[in-house]
Amino acid sequence: MDKKPLQPEAVLLNAALQAARDLGLDAQLEQREPKRAAARAGAVVRIGRRGKGQQYVAEVRRLLRPANLGATLHQLDLQAAVHDMPGLLVADYINQDMADALRKQGRAFLDAAGNAYIEQPNVLIWATGRKPVAKTEAPQAGRAFQPTGLQVLFALLCHPEWVTLPYRELAARAGVAHGTVGWVMPDLQRQGFVADLKGKRGTRRLFEGERLLALWADAYARQLRPRTLMGRYYVPALAGWEEWPLGQYGAQWGGEPAGALLTNYLTPGELTLYADKLPGPLAARYRFAKEADMGHKAVVEVRHRFWHFPEDEMAAPCVPPVLVYADLLATGDARCIETAKRLYEDHVARLVRQV
Repeated sequence: MDKKPLQPEAVLLNAALQAARDLGLDAQLEQREPKRAAARAGAVVRIGRRGKGQQYVAEVRRLLRPANLGATLHQLDLQAAVHDMPGLLVADYINQDMADALRKQGRAFLDAAGNAYIEQPNVLIWATGRKPVAKTEAPQAGRAFQPTGLQVLFALLCHPEWVTLPYRELAARAGVAHGTVGWVMPDLQRQGFVADLKGKRGTRRLFEGERLLALWADAYARQLRPRTLMGRYYVPALAGWEEWPLGQYGAQWGGEPAGALLTNYLTPGELTLYADKLPGPLAARYRFAKEADMGHKAVVEVRHRFWHFPEDEMAAPCVPPVLVYADLLATGDARCIETAKRLYEDHVARLVRQV
């Protein structure tokens, strides 16, 4: 009987473990896709030397890029906490900048090219600069994870109860065409994220909310977020940004300023606001400039608001916490990732854990 072919993530993990052996380490797979509570990890591996080693819970990620590094690291941290062991990031390729950032954070990593950072008692491996050995194919996550599908998922993650809405109404709130919901829902059903309760038609609900959020945050950073940017501008200073009357101009805070307001933890390094179009009067009032100069150095991002939620939510000071969380992770910045973790526990987890 022919053996079932390995999934691409399994092939990648095997290649990375062989790369670790080529570096002189003992590296072996102990368990594939272990599940504890509602969390499923990529694998449990053991890495060490001369009969001594450390167990790691591994997050295996193809096409790791700076844009989705933050989402990957948060998912790894969640798995490490659930499985009560240190995390190991496994990827097809980790470039020099990402490697430096990961080492600075003390995060163990390994890629299929042989780049690695592993530190244990009596073991230190720090290898970088090796080029990828083969081109990696993009993960196939289904049509629901294409840009317009991600808008539908965003609406459902913010409001899981909307899964029972008529398709036309859900499409209006997600800012997509009616037909988009018509192909997103079957795809979510195929992947096990949507189903009818006990087979009763008309009782749809979401399942595996935490995994769905993790996949959405990763795909959002790579596919949808780049499309939302309307412009990057420069202002004289960020001081006093909390007093900007965004509501008067139909805008809302996102990213770092929203993270600061929702957690009282972060001091923004740049500002992000969402609006249906560039709020010209606001830009004039705070002297937005298209180019940096001696008097304009602080950055303001203006992003397109792609959803159409109820009026009270559109008038709130900040965009929905799910989007703030994803934007913070997409920066790849350690302080933003830490803020995203706090935001997740305080504002986001209750949404996805009830699913």
